[in-house]
Amino acid sequence: MSALRVRGRCWKVGDNIPTDAIVATANLFKPYEEMARHVLASVHPEFVLGVKPGDVLVAGRHFACSSGRAVAPKALRATGIGVVVAESFARTFYRNAHEIGLPILECPGITEQVREGDELDVDVEAGLVRNLTLGQTIQAVPPPPFLRGMLKAGGLHAYLELHGGEFVS
Repeated sequence: MSALRVRGRCWKVGDNIPTDAIVATANLFKPYEEMARHVLASVHPEFVLGVKPGDVLVAGRHFACSSGRAVAPKALRATGIGVVVAESFARTFYRNAHEIGLPILECPGITEQVREGDELDVDVEAGLVRNLTLGQTIQAVPPPPFLRGMLKAGGLHAYLELHGGEFVS
């Protein structure tokens, strides 16, 4: 699968998960590999024990709100998670995720249409979430072309290197 197409197990968390719950204060200055062993531990302890590369994190409204810790998307990426699909994202996390090349997708209503453990196929570019377990397809809001380009490149720095320092839409 490409960076913008992910297939994996669904992990679910609720609404208003703050960045402090993604990366606890005690882990802020640890290497990302160490941070990854504690991601979401206070809200979903099983996540760090079972997450596999390419899995899908599904969240409710206003995911990654609060302090806006820039390390939160980096720590999530270090877990191997393939994509984060949420009802909505805090704007700082939304920006930071794209900047580092972590695929995310806003999908209103997603938490009512998937269950923990369902197998999901997520096409970020098309804005589609296929629940292979239930045989349903959910239409999300695909990212605009510029952000898709940034995700395809692997983040802002890779995008700028690819385009000679110029923004291309």
